[in-house]
Amino acid sequence: MKTVYDVQQILKRFGTFIYTGNRRGDMELMQSEINELFTVGVIDVEEYRLAILILRGEINKLNSEKGEK
Repeated sequence: MKTVYDVQQILKRFGTFIYTGNRRGDMELMQSEINELFTVGVIDVEEYRLAILILRGEINKLNSEKGEK
């Protein structure tokens, strides 16, 4: 797993599709859903860690781009 698309595919496996039109909001919702999937035990710790790392990286990237403008 390397991209946000890969995280979306994990969520898709469980019937979750997230698109609000707000990229940062989407990342936060995905993070919440991944947390929930891990809490209930349907994804393993490695999948959880990678997904959270990818989403946090994307949020940080979006925050830094917003600061540059």
